[in-house]
Amino acid sequence: MNTELTGIIATFLLTLVIAIPLGKYLAKVFAGEKVWTDFLKPVEAGIYKLSGINIKEQMNWKQQLKALFTINVLWLFYGFFVLIFQDKLPFNPDGNPGMTPDLAFNTIISFVANCNLQHYSGESGVSYLTQQYVLMFLQFVSAATGIAAAVVLFKAFRDKTTTELGNFWEFFVKSITRLLLPLSFIMALILTFNGTPASYEGKDKFISLQGDTVNVSRGPAAQMIAIKHLGTNGGGYFGANSAHPFENPSYFTNMVELIAQVIIPIAMVIAFGYFIRRKKMAWTIFGVMTIGLFMLLLPMLSSELGGNPALAKMGISQTTGAMEGKEVRFGPAASAYWATVTTIISTGSVNSMHDSTMPMSGTWQLLGMMINSFYGGCGVGLLNYFIYLIVAVFISGLMVGRTPEFLGHKVEAREIKIAAIITLLSPFLILAGTAIASYIFTNYGNAAWAVQPKNWLNNPGFHGFSEMLYEMTSSNANNGSGFEGLGDNNIFWNLSTGIVIFLGRFLPIIGPVAVAGLLGAKKFIPESAGTLKTDTKTFALMTFAVIIVLNALSYFPALALGPLAEYFTH
Repeated sequence: MNTELTGIIATFLLTLVIAIPLGKYLAKVFAGEKVWTDFLKPVEAGIYKLSGINIKEQMNWKQQLKALFTINVLWLFYGFFVLIFQDKLPFNPDGNPGMTPDLAFNTIISFVANCNLQHYSGESGVSYLTQQYVLMFLQFVSAATGIAAAVVLFKAFRDKTTTELGNFWEFFVKSITRLLLPLSFIMALILTFNGTPASYEGKDKFISLQGDTVNVSRGPAAQMIAIKHLGTNGGGYFGANSAHPFENPSYFTNMVELIAQVIIPIAMVIAFGYFIRRKKMAWTIFGVMTIGLFMLLLPMLSSELGGNPALAKMGISQTTGAMEGKEVRFGPAASAYWATVTTIISTGSVNSMHDSTMPMSGTWQLLGMMINSFYGGCGVGLLNYFIYLIVAVFISGLMVGRTPEFLGHKVEAREIKIAAIITLLSPFLILAGTAIASYIFTNYGNAAWAVQPKNWLNNPGFHGFSEMLYEMTSSNANNGSGFEGLGDNNIFWNLSTGIVIFLGRFLPIIGPVAVAGLLGAKKFIPESAGTLKTDTKTFALMTFAVIIVLNALSYFPALALGPLAEYFTH
């Protein structure tokens, strides 16, 4: 047990060793300062020339969002038709069929939005062409979209007063050429040399010890798995995701994949502070996020290492009972750590089955996604946290009787209204979606749907409610993990979660970018003795309190009906 805990401590420390210098590097990259990767400038110049992009053209926040949405809509149409007609396209040695329109709708929105919710099974649901040239491609560009949006926030607060927030296309391209591609190349090599398939060969056959013929899927998996984690995407090449021995062969690869999915979210926080020349603010934000991580991780470890009490009553040891739903090569501690970090950020990959975790573990996983800003996804985690910052600034200003200010800019009614709308959006999407699903399941359980609602849940009662709540929460948080007791590949879940994914991804990008753009354009107010400092321990505590109170008020009733009720009745 001590060895297992040492393993996750080492993993977290190695994450910091990589993420902190990476953050300083990113600050220089996006500020246009000299860095060692400047040898890639000719490649980038070629991309700009081919695309007709003038990176010297400055954009305001509205133009930034227009560029972001234009390219994302293009990807939606491209991917949708490839998914439907993949059975008629090349690189499909296993003969996988084309998707139904509702499943293609859900899948393409999910991957464009960096959610990667998979209502299909990876190796049998898509072809090699689709895996690489649609899904893996989208894992790069969706991560770069989130990073580019965050850099717009950086630009708004670097100068005292400005409406010139850089060029979206430059931020987008650099996110790929200077960050995602190099790191993915290194990680793909590590995975390939440790047993992950990377070829275009079809299924292999072998005879088992029982004499059965077994077909084993292969394909270009290592490439996709690398960006799946580095881009906080999470979509598995195989249906079992990183619990599959080809996606995650050993404890070493497990550490590599855990480190990969956390380094960019942390690095973006560090980059923010160094970019705007307020390093203390970056460390303050990082401190709040890290405390949030440990407040979810420690009870998660306690719950999972304790094992299942129902199994204990059957005479099964605590050590054996703790392995329910987990892989032997990882153990309960590494699985609990993975389940925590993959839900506080928007990766959503799994190395164990979340549906098999203890009820209180489900509570911590749900809370991580509901808060969605303890590190968060690539770029968007910082955008989500920024909304909490604005709310905390507003409340603090009311408490001391002063006009709220953030980094020298007055926070007024328009910014607060936007922040309030974005704050209320997530609870509305999650709770309304879960309520509709519960109503349909309860009242139309025997209706002749594509898949009858009575077959949605393999686990009725409180746990069944948790499964539906988890699906909507994961969709809104652009997470993509799931309680897999839910039968989700049907018209209702494909359409409803597709809509939630779209709104839950793009409205929380629009809100923070708009607020940052509006604040950046305002007259700069120099700090005085009465200025509310936003990089102190006191304000960090205030922000943390805002996060806890808002989420408790929003979600406690739903959690009480699901995982908490399950815990107290068993």
